[in-house]
Amino acid sequence: MSTSNIYLIATIAIAALVTWGLRAFPFLVFGNRELPPLAKYLGYVLPPAIMVILVCYCIRNARFGEYPYGLAEIMSIVIVILIHIKKKNMYVSIMAGTICYMVLIRTLF
Repeated sequence: MSTSNIYLIATIAIAALVTWGLRAFPFLVFGNRELPPLAKYLGYVLPPAIMVILVCYCIRNARFGEYPYGLAEIMSIVIVILIHIKKKNMYVSIMAGTICYMVLIRTLF
């Protein structure tokens, strides 16, 4: 095995170990104990805040002043909202919105 292959394997192993460690750390620290109030609060408010940031990021380049007037973005956002209200499943909502957006940007232009 060459030196470059060993380097690549070591790099992947270290990255995997660090990723696993970061994900396991909260469970090792808190175990079965009650979460601190700040952690509970952040767990409650961060997911919606991140979704708002993602929506803003996704529509940042939409051209609402020229054809198709941001129609693909608006329709995809509406689809995500409606499906999320009906199904209460974030993954289904995001997948449906993504599929809708991809279909619309390929067919509206």
